[in-house]
Amino acid sequence: MSQMFDNDEIEERLILVGISTYDNDDTKSSLDELEELVKTAGGVTVAKVIQNREKVHPGTYVGAGKLEELKDLIITTEATGIVCDDELSPAQIKNLEDALQVKIMDRTLVILDIFAKHASTREGKIQVELAQLKYRSSRLAGLGKSLSRLGGGIGTRGPGEKKIEMDRRLIRDRIAQLNTELAEVKKHRELTRNQRSKNPNGVIAIVGYTNAGKSTLLNALTDASVLSEDKLFATLDPTTRNLTLDNGEQVLLTDTVGFIRKLPHNLIDAFRSTLEEAKYADVIIHVVDASNPDMDIQMHVVYDTLKDLGVSDKTILTLFNKQDKIEEKGIYKDLAADKTFNISAKTKEGLDEVKRAIEDIIRSRKIYVERLFDYGDAGKIQLIRKYGQLISEGYTPDGIAVKAYVPKEIYTKI
Repeated sequence: MSQMFDNDEIEERLILVGISTYDNDDTKSSLDELEELVKTAGGVTVAKVIQNREKVHPGTYVGAGKLEELKDLIITTEATGIVCDDELSPAQIKNLEDALQVKIMDRTLVILDIFAKHASTREGKIQVELAQLKYRSSRLAGLGKSLSRLGGGIGTRGPGEKKIEMDRRLIRDRIAQLNTELAEVKKHRELTRNQRSKNPNGVIAIVGYTNAGKSTLLNALTDASVLSEDKLFATLDPTTRNLTLDNGEQVLLTDTVGFIRKLPHNLIDAFRSTLEEAKYADVIIHVVDASNPDMDIQMHVVYDTLKDLGVSDKTILTLFNKQDKIEEKGIYKDLAADKTFNISAKTKEGLDEVKRAIEDIIRSRKIYVERLFDYGDAGKIQLIRKYGQLISEGYTPDGIAVKAYVPKEIYTKI
């Protein structure tokens, strides 16, 4: 890995700008989410502006009237920058900067910045840098001035301002080098995944919108001590832990990176191998923040992202989480799920039911065995104990009478 350049933390005062293209769209809640993203990245939102337009202005994102309004707002709020809720083109960045004379950012840049801040594994760091360089290489003309003039702050972590000054050829070389490194890491991940796939009880992937409570759930089920904070993208690198069920069987639980609306395509591409944990899982646990008024939109985003990754035909358990935050309990539905549960990962309410459902799913994929083993075949019973569910064993003069559920792979061995 190349050296990363640290930038002094400076608190930025930011105005958030969104475009609403039709009545009752989700622009307001998307801007609220952008405020959370900015906060996670270390900035402060001083104002939010929504313009109603048929479509985004191709040259300046907002129209001329709104541009004048923003100039006044920058002076009255002492804002140091603008964050637009959609991905900006190089021309839009340049034109906005010329007109407003402050740092211009977009939602993608803020998300990339948070990812740079939270990536801790080698793979995570490579993937973030790759996504940042791809984003920046297409915007060198627009970004150069704002980042070199203001220095530090959101959007300058990771590859940082010094890399912006490289020409496109250097960035292309670095991208090629990172792709080679990533290919090696992916090979290692595939080996690990193959090892895990040999677990006859299967792998369960936890997916969900960012901050839905996936890490809290993993901790509650497995005592994993994974960082879980009430902020967006608190954990970035996937964690796999053993979950021991009440009948003694073990399954593997893998936490994945949170999904978010308008997730930059560079990030989906860069994090494909991490997100694909869901593709290779036997069961998917979909965690939903039931206390969030945008719950339905968030569920839609999760299913859209899973579709993009080619995840289909999986058993899905949807967990309507954060029941401890809800005063008036409602009836929650997810038509895409095989089963739904109301839970609180924080208080562990409803988790016993979830574990029983996992047991039932595992059992439904096993074969029921009722037979007499010779005493010389006691090793086969050990296999059943390790990988199956031994219901009973009785010692008789003729051998050991066994009733059990075993995975298909073990059935052929016994």
